[in-house]
Order: sequence, then C-alpha cells, then structure tokens
Amino acid sequence: MTDGITRVFTWEEDARIEVRALGGEIVIEANAAGLRTLAGHLLTLAQAGTPDGAHLHLEEHNGLEEGSASLVLERCDDE
Repeated sequence: MTDGITRVFTWEEDARIEVRALGGEIVIEANAAGLRTLAGHLLTLAQAGTPDGAHLHLEEHNGLEEGSASLVLERCDDE
C-alpha cells in the first residue's frame, strides 16, 4: 500500500517463471500463464498514482522456479 492505495499483484494458476543470468544476458523464460502474470505485475506498477521506487521482488520459492536468479521489478520515473 502506498499513499493509501493498495496495489494487488495477482498470479495466474499454473504460472511458471524462470530467470537465468547467462553471461551478459538475463533470460526470462515463462509459460503463457507466467507471461500474463509478469505483464499484470508490470501493469500494476504502471498504474497512475504508483510512486517512484515502488517495486516487487521475485525470487526462488517466492514466485520463481527453483534455481532462478532473483528479479526486481521497479518503477522509476526519474530520467
């Protein structure tokens, strides 16, 4: 909750998301439900009134598949 507004991050049933760091690249591999889930998370962060710096941590055993690298989705409006 920020500024009295609750942001809800929802997960689709059967969503599978894996994040791997391969050299200089980050690979996000997901099934269709996982891709829709990530898209929803990004749209939630993009909502009007969401403050700069609002973020969501995704980690192994917290939304990501076993062995995944951690991923932070963060809103940053500063240029």
